[in-house]
Amino acid sequence: MINNSFFSFAFLNSLFFVQNKWHQHGVFFHTLRVIYYVLKAGEFRLLAASLLHDIGKPFTAYKKDDEDIEFGEYSFTDHEERSYQIIKNWIFISQYTKDIVRYHYLIRDIKKSKTEDLPRYARKQKIWDGLNLEIKDDLAKFLIYDDLGKGKKRR
Repeated sequence: MINNSFFSFAFLNSLFFVQNKWHQHGVFFHTLRVIYYVLKAGEFRLLAASLLHDIGKPFTAYKKDDEDIEFGEYSFTDHEERSYQIIKNWIFISQYTKDIVRYHYLIRDIKKSKTEDLPRYARKQKIWDGLNLEIKDDLAKFLIYDDLGKGKKRR
C-alpha cells in the first residue's frame, strides 16, 4: 500500500499540478471544480462528498507503469478507500457522505474490472448489490460531477 507523506514530491505534485491523462488539474483544483458543478446543479446533499471524495488521493499517488513514468503522471489505485479511511471516524460527517466518498468510483471500477480483473469485479459487484437504490442513484449523479471536474483530457 502506497503511503506518501504530506511533503513528498508525489503528494505535492499530484495535489497541485498533475494527476493523469484523465485529469486536466491536480487533485486540489479538480476538487474545486467538482464542488462548482455540484453547487451549479443544486445537489447540496453531495457538497460534503465533493469536498472530501479525493482527500486520500495524494497519499496513494504512484508511478504504476512506463506510461506514468513517460508522461510524469500518477496512478491512484483504491484512492476512494483511502479517502474513506481518513474520514470514517469523523462524527460531524454523515454516513451518507462517507458512503458516497467510499464508493464514488465503484461504477467505473465495476465496468473496468469486468474485462480486466474478474475477482475484483466480483468483489465490487457484491458491494454494489448491497447498496440501497438512493445511494446507487446518487453515485451515478456524483460520477457525472466528478467527470466534469476533470476538465479536458490532456492526450
